[in-house]
Amino acid sequence: MTTILNDITATDIRTWVEFISTADIPVLKQTAREIVRLQEDEDKLSARALTSAVLNDPMMVFRVLSYSQQHKSKHQLQDLLQVEQAILMMGTTTFFRDIPANYLVEDALKDNLTALTHLLRLVRRAHRAAHFAADWATHLADLHAEEVRIAALLHDLSEMLMWCFAPDKMNTIHNMQHADKALRSQTAQQEVLGFKLHDLQKELVEVFQLPPLLSKLMQDEALNEQRVKNVTLAVNLARHSANGWDDAALPDDYHDIAEFLRMDIDRTKRMIGVPADVARNED
Repeated sequence: MTTILNDITATDIRTWVEFISTADIPVLKQTAREIVRLQEDEDKLSARALTSAVLNDPMMVFRVLSYSQQHKSKHQLQDLLQVEQAILMMGTTTFFRDIPANYLVEDALKDNLTALTHLLRLVRRAHRAAHFAADWATHLADLHAEEVRIAALLHDLSEMLMWCFAPDKMNTIHNMQHADKALRSQTAQQEVLGFKLHDLQKELVEVFQLPPLLSKLMQDEALNEQRVKNVTLAVNLARHSANGWDDAALPDDYHDIAEFLRMDIDRTKRMIGVPADVARNED
């Protein structure tokens, strides 16, 4: 069973990449329970039902897609960017055998409930970002809205993994930023970890052979492309609204999203789901 590396002294990003690349990636307890329930009736199991269970958990999504990429058949010409496609290709028997959900986030962090709380909040935020991104992609008639959803869901994967494997260090970063509101995340990460989580994410995408398109959608640098901008705006909105609908950054988010969707601000707020009383007070 993988251990938490709070005592790791190396600040070399490669050390962490090598560790994570061989580690058991934990999944949420709820995910494991649902997968066990589905496996009990495997003969009647549909790929769609299994996909629904997987999509509730960013870590499990990551495990499925990375497994699919690393076990592509020579006849498979295209990367699989959707969970259901990947499960259909590998089959349920292979899924249950090779991607077991037996290492739980809740067990990994049972002695650090503060870190567990932060991780679960991050997962909820990732789901909100995925919902926003898919909604906007559909509005813009993007035929690959599901790929945009997955990219938003996995956008902060490296942060999720570090909460699992280095909770004390991540708690330190959180406390530093709580004490100094002006402290940038990347500055704190560099000081405590020795590298930025964004850089770790790039390394992990390469090592785990995630599909190139999915990798690109997860990189904020390509903001000139519509689908990348969609993901970035969705992630920003999810992060800021998680602080409450009075977060100071939200008006700028609304403006950017309205421009992106080619809609007026009021309609954009309704589409996002800004509470009516909040929206009225802002006008």
